[in-house]
Amino acid sequence: MKPPVTNRIVNGDCISGMAALPAGSVDLAFADPPFNIGYSYDVYRDRRKVDDYLDWSRAWIGGVKRVLKSDGTFWLAIGDEYAAELKLIAQSEGFHCRSWVIWYYTFGVNCKFKFSRSHVHLFHFVVDPEKYTFNTEAIRVPSARQLVYADTRANPSGRLPDDTWILRPQDCVDGFTPDEDTWYFPRVAGTFKEREGFHGCQMPEQLLGRIIRSCSNSQELVLDPFSGSATTLAVAKKLGRNYLGFELSEDYATRGLQRLSKIVTGDALEGAPEPLVSAPPTGTTKAAVKGKSAKTGKNHPVPETSGTPAQQLQIQAISREQTSPSVTTFQRDPSLTSLLLAAYKKTYDGYSLDRVIADRKINSNFLDACREAQLPGGPADWNRWMFRLRKSGKLAHIPTLNRTQFDWRECDGFIDAAEIAWRLTAKTRDHLSLDEVLCNPELAELFDSNARRFAPHHDSLQYRWAALMLRKRAKAAREQQLAHLDFDKEVKLRSLDVEQYAGVPGIYLLETAKRQPLFVGWTFDLKQRFQRSLLDQQARAAWEHESLVGNLDDLRLRTIRLQPNAPRLERDLVAHQIQKALQKRSFLNAIVFPA
Repeated sequence: MKPPVTNRIVNGDCISGMAALPAGSVDLAFADPPFNIGYSYDVYRDRRKVDDYLDWSRAWIGGVKRVLKSDGTFWLAIGDEYAAELKLIAQSEGFHCRSWVIWYYTFGVNCKFKFSRSHVHLFHFVVDPEKYTFNTEAIRVPSARQLVYADTRANPSGRLPDDTWILRPQDCVDGFTPDEDTWYFPRVAGTFKEREGFHGCQMPEQLLGRIIRSCSNSQELVLDPFSGSATTLAVAKKLGRNYLGFELSEDYATRGLQRLSKIVTGDALEGAPEPLVSAPPTGTTKAAVKGKSAKTGKNHPVPETSGTPAQQLQIQAISREQTSPSVTTFQRDPSLTSLLLAAYKKTYDGYSLDRVIADRKINSNFLDACREAQLPGGPADWNRWMFRLRKSGKLAHIPTLNRTQFDWRECDGFIDAAEIAWRLTAKTRDHLSLDEVLCNPELAELFDSNARRFAPHHDSLQYRWAALMLRKRAKAAREQQLAHLDFDKEVKLRSLDVEQYAGVPGIYLLETAKRQPLFVGWTFDLKQRFQRSLLDQQARAAWEHESLVGNLDDLRLRTIRLQPNAPRLERDLVAHQIQKALQKRSFLNAIVFPA
């Protein structure tokens, strides 16, 4: 069977829908099914007989098992009434339970003659107990040594889960952290900004973010059999995953697709990642948590005496949106810089700093050495600080023994994809610089994934170094001038004859049907570039996925043919002059993505 068509919501029954999917095609499934407690949905009747509900549950859980890969993961959210039964059903279908997490929330349903419910069961199942995805680095949180005691011996990456019993998170902050098997996230109440409004049972994005980050990787497929408000799919898209949902209600499916259309990969998750933002300690007002005066509403620093040290640090970091504290920590303590430089010299293998940051293997060794030295901050902080040290001349004494050299002709097969990936990744967080993208391992992985969609089968160093080469050449081109540009006759892609461009180096301008410029670039072989980046089915799907164009066949193409022996500087200048004429930002290849 063909791979499933992804990044959509299928309006229909999930059991029949999953039966039509290829076996072993899904990496992660998250299901928040009806609890069979009489809740009013749009078209589904949530009140089945017990045996009927359990048989139905067995059918859809079996469908999930069939479509999951051999190393796949399944998370199930369920209430008290059927938690035990569905856990046993999942295990009888071949799943292995790794964790039984309790999601504790506020704004629970008030009850008169029993304790008010304020939790949901979250079962973490895997297909193979020996082989599954669990990204611990993606979900670490600060330890008590870091938050409460400011102990320099603390692991700067934070700590892993422990087991705990909690009465009230407000009164036991140090014993209630987001990595434990009791998770505290506020339920998405009707007054919350996060609330979509068309579906009554909406999961918090931060809760789903923890699951998707820890149990899947970039570009893997996340499935939600009960799409509902499309929160699972929305979070998957924000985190750079592919997604697929099933939804019985045509109205819910339509609204879910509308929600997804407004999301760009890299968008921040809604809601607070820390419990303290929505559940301040006793005696702390909402205005104080936001850093505002209760009387005037003006911004003020959070008082240093408010709450425990852990509360102060957490609330201040979120409310002020401070940069990483490690920046000022390094500035105040020169010994930390010495430790950072020692970690660099131990692992840099004689290469330049650019290579150390861009090379996944070398950078991983450097970051591990930073962790061993128990430096404050995290990977992005350590990488960024190295760039600051280079700018201030403090790396001049470290010799570069090995040169990284990529031939421009070698890069011709993926350099355009590197630029597209740069543009896509940079715009996810307010137009980041290339250095900021590469310094952050999570963003760098997203960059690789974006590049791979437009030019597959290359390694991350090739993509990243090509982007660095483009940036350097763009600077040289901006300092030159070129007077005249002669384009060939415009042609639409549907009538493009690529054979006439075989072996021809040149510049090309790609525009929409309404002559909106999309891409400017040069290549050693126009035919090969057009076949790979415009006519190949995977490349076309990547363009369409980013909503850049409607019908690719309507795109307009204009070219400038160059002599085979034209110097590289001439090619740079021609591409830059086109760029300048279009009044866009100055880059050799000028990708333009609609906001």
